[in-house]
Amino acid sequence: MIHIQIPATSANMGPGFDSIGVAVQLYNHIWVEEQTDGLTIEVRRKQELEVPTDETNLIYQTMKFFYEKKELPMPGIHLIQEDYIPMVRGLGSSAACIVGGLLAANELAGRPCTRDELAQMAAMLEGHPDNSNPALFGGMVVGAQNEKEMKYVRLELPEDLVFAIMVPDFPVSTAASRGVLPDSYTRKDVVFNASRAALLVASVMTGNYENFDMAMQDKVHQPYRAQLIDGMEEIFRHAKDFGAVASYLSGAGSTLMAMVTKEKAERFEREMSAYLGTLPHNWKLQLLQADRVGARVERE
Repeated sequence: MIHIQIPATSANMGPGFDSIGVAVQLYNHIWVEEQTDGLTIEVRRKQELEVPTDETNLIYQTMKFFYEKKELPMPGIHLIQEDYIPMVRGLGSSAACIVGGLLAANELAGRPCTRDELAQMAAMLEGHPDNSNPALFGGMVVGAQNEKEMKYVRLELPEDLVFAIMVPDFPVSTAASRGVLPDSYTRKDVVFNASRAALLVASVMTGNYENFDMAMQDKVHQPYRAQLIDGMEEIFRHAKDFGAVASYLSGAGSTLMAMVTKEKAERFEREMSAYLGTLPHNWKLQLLQADRVGARVERE
């Protein structure tokens, strides 16, 4: 049986809308093997939303896409799914299913595709590469795509950087989150985001934490999505007061992310936990290291 472990991802990093994401050490697991015919799906861990156990399951749908694209006959599939990434929270749960499905199908088919080729498929299925790339490759990945192809660069994150995920008890759907965005932006806002995105990449490459606060500023999606997350800006202000070098909205939300150095992580966790406990919604805080490997495949 093939076991695949896929990390959670945090996309839309600050000004990196649909282009920059990072993998963190929180994982979904799938086990897959061929069977004589048909489909059998076992869901081992209950999630807030029900995971389909028929052919509408996203992992199975992705595997089917792979076999059709490679013009290979689809075998019978026995699939076990064990999810720890929260669903509809902006932590890449859908991308984890897509990446897991592609890796599973590729492994069962005898590995006809490289991981780079799978990254192209994943970006096509997702529509943008900022979740699928870090799920596949780990670390922080910058990606861009057009109608024909996707290009990416993987960056090594500073060793002493910790990601504090703040997950509320309410979801924000991608459709609702995209629905609040404008159809066009001013030149001033475009220049604002382009300069911050460039600064973010350069600052990560050089480990310049002093730039992170400005580098994470954004005028493309976060100001508009703030209306969907009660107290988002106030939480960001407190995160900075408690020692975070930067904060941003993870993916389409509703998770908020803060970046903290290991030196200040203990204080941040203590003070931010106390503050989040005063808010109307139930927030779960967890400090995670970056995942630097990406999805792992092994045979058991």
